[in-house]
Amino acid sequence: MKLVLDAMGGDHAPDQIVKGALEVLDDLGEDRLVLVGDESRLQELLKARPDWQDYLSVVHAPEVIGMDESPVDALRRKRKSSIAMMAKMASDGEADVVISAGNTGACVASCQLRMRLLPGVLRPGILVIFPTMNGPVAICDVGANVTPKPVHLHQYAAMGCLYMQAVVGIQSPTVGLMSIGEEDTKGNDLIKKANQMLREDAHLEFIGNVEAREVLNKPCDVIVCDGFVGNVVLKMAEGIAEGLFRAVNHELTRLKPELVQEFKPIMQSVYAQHDHTEYGGAPLLGVDGFCIICHGASDARAIRNAILRARELAQTGINQKLVDWLQEIPVSELEAS
Repeated sequence: MKLVLDAMGGDHAPDQIVKGALEVLDDLGEDRLVLVGDESRLQELLKARPDWQDYLSVVHAPEVIGMDESPVDALRRKRKSSIAMMAKMASDGEADVVISAGNTGACVASCQLRMRLLPGVLRPGILVIFPTMNGPVAICDVGANVTPKPVHLHQYAAMGCLYMQAVVGIQSPTVGLMSIGEEDTKGNDLIKKANQMLREDAHLEFIGNVEAREVLNKPCDVIVCDGFVGNVVLKMAEGIAEGLFRAVNHELTRLKPELVQEFKPIMQSVYAQHDHTEYGGAPLLGVDGFCIICHGASDARAIRNAILRARELAQTGINQKLVDWLQEIPVSELEAS
């Protein structure tokens, strides 16, 4: 398997990207890693491991798409960017998996343009796993499609269920639809129409609407929402987790400093369960290939875990399962428009 990594994407690129790549080399077996980016900068960083050429190679990409650039405009202007070249390698059969911590919009657009969509898929979706006390819950979409149609949310439910089956091992995932109330009458037109479509699909175990406050209680295995709402929920959860840990540590230090060291292992264990670096990245589902999108703030540990997650995803056969599933769900021209 050939895994292609955007070495220039992210807040800490290329240093942390290369460091993460070097840390994972001994776990790749016969698989090979390819770094795409500024060749001279990458080779300088790769000197940290003299035998790097035995495990990975470098493809020169002279341009970089910034995190603040307009995705479509940047892709038009920067055809030699690391993101564009990474996606092209996948479309040319030179990559089995692509991974990036760069501009999410550019990554989604480039993969959709170059790799194309799987037969039957109308829009790709980014799926993230939220750890909870009751087990993991998947949310799709969290940023790929901020203005979806009801049929897109319907397909995200299928993607989420197949992912939970293939990767997490939950054989009969339950599905919920993010809304402002549990009642079927709550929500905007998008939510009401999507609710009806999900409820009428006999392939899904749909439990109805769920509210955001229930996410960390795991009301179901898969939660479906539009990319705008999903992204807000994701970042809000990250901020709350970090804020709570700081608050607890502050209070322990202020009230009983001697307890800080005693509670440290517990705090570290809980934090690890809610740390985005533990999961590495989120799969972009629905494209004809495999793509992992990482957090912009990814460090070496996150990149290492993203590479391992990418290998795992590519071995599941989830894409063919999704195509088979969608063939059994006819989409009318009206729904797809």
